[in-house]
This record gives sequence, structure tokens and C-alpha cells, in this order.
Amino acid sequence: MANLKEIRNRITSIKSTMQITSAMKMVSAAKLKKAQDAITAMRPYSSKLTELLQNLSATSDSDAGGAYSKEREVSKVLLVVITSNRGLCGGFNSSITKTTVRTIEEKYSNVEVDLFAIGKKGGDVLSKQYSIVATRNDLFDDLTFNNVAAVAEKLMEMYIDGSYDKIELIYNQFKNAATQLPQVEQFLPIKPIEDGDVNTANSDYLFEPSKEEIVEALIPKSLKTQLYKAIRDSFASEHGARMTAMHKATDNATDLRDELLLTYNKARQAAITNEILEIVGGAEALNN
Repeated sequence: MANLKEIRNRITSIKSTMQITSAMKMVSAAKLKKAQDAITAMRPYSSKLTELLQNLSATSDSDAGGAYSKEREVSKVLLVVITSNRGLCGGFNSSITKTTVRTIEEKYSNVEVDLFAIGKKGGDVLSKQYSIVATRNDLFDDLTFNNVAAVAEKLMEMYIDGSYDKIELIYNQFKNAATQLPQVEQFLPIKPIEDGDVNTANSDYLFEPSKEEIVEALIPKSLKTQLYKAIRDSFASEHGARMTAMHKATDNATDLRDELLLTYNKARQAAITNEILEIVGGAEALNN
């Protein structure tokens, strides 16, 4: 019977776990819908703004984009690593930390690299091996454009004052609830458009005032939008990954519960059979 009691306790524990994982799945599903709508609506605007800025920078006769677009020798790099503040989301955070380590080892093994951590999980893991110059774990508490714009302005200042020669974003791009794609995206300097696409992309535009003035006004807005899109992508990916992970956890807990129930019923049936045999054996002994 001690064995039966142990199995009952395990079944009760698994049922409690199922309730938790099922609730977390439903919460993430609700948050995912809102986050998915936000990033889906934002992507066309962000892509068009970036494309316009690249075209203007590439076709301008003067130094359009100023210090933001100048290529210089890379001796110090800043990687902005975007993860989540909470776990229980499958491989969401580990894929970003692995991508960060691989990027440093393959691309920047001969230069100095610092990290800017947005999200507690990535910062906690990477701080054991690399230098974390700043963290902004609070962004996900109130994810608005204005809050992200302040971070983008800080990154732009770091680039302009020469603290870093290159800044890249590392984040999960949202594809669907089950798929998140790790991305390494150049933030500064502004990446120019391919030469072959310049004339075609730019042929239908009339500029007032000059291209240079438009570029100067668009650059800060474009960079802020780029960072905001990356964080929004990561935010939607987090909830998609957590919903998928909790769905799988619930399914696994259900299978384990059913397995234990079968084991419990078999053990209980065997115990009852033994008791019946003992009673019958005792009755026969009395008759004899």
C-alpha cells in the first residue's frame, strides 16, 4: 500500500503541474495575439522607412547620413542582445545566447566586444563570460516607442562619440507561434542599399527640401524604429515560444498522468486480488 500512496502523490503533483502549465499557455496565447498584431502592423512601415533612408543615403552626392553612415575601422563592437526577463519558454533565450557566442567567436574574435543586455535571462548567462556595459530589463514592463527611443538615442551617442565602431542587434524574429528565427542585424553604421537597386528604387521621388536634409531628419527616427521593431519581434517570439513550450509540457504531463493512473490501477487490482486470496485461503483453513 505504501507503493500505492507514492503513486497517488505523484498523480496529484502532476495534476497540479498540468493546471499551472495549462494556465500559462492560455495567458501566453492571449498576450501573443496582441504582440503578433503589433509587430505585423509595424513591419511594413519599418521596412519602407529603412528602404527609403538607404536609397537616399546611397544616391546623395554629399555625405548624407553624416556620422551615422560612415564606415570606419572596427576595433570595438557593441552587441545589443535581446532576450526575455522570464524563462519557461523553451529554447527562446538559449538560441540568442548561442547566436551571440557564435557571432563573437566567428566575426569578432580579433576585436574588443561589449554587450548591451535587454532582458534578464541573456544578461545573466552572458555576464559570466563577457563584459555587460548596460542592461535595460525594465523595457518589457512598459514596452512603448518612447521608452525604446531613449535606448536608441543612447546607442547613437555611443557610436557618434567613438565608444564603438559598430553596433549590432541580436534578437529572435517572430515567424509564427512555433518558429522564432535568431537574427544578427546591423544597427550602426547604417547599411547602404546595394548599388544595383539604387536608380530603380529612387526614380519616382521628388525631394523637398534636399535629400541631405531629409536624410538628416529621418535617421534618428529610422534607428529608433529599427530597435523598436527588433524588441517587438522578440516580445512576440517570447510569448509564442512560451505558449508552445507550455502546450508541450501540458501534453507530456497528461501522458505521464495517464501512465501513472494505469500503473496505480494495476497495483491496486493486484493488492485486492491478494487480499481476496488471503481471505479464501483463511476460510479454507478454518473449514479443514
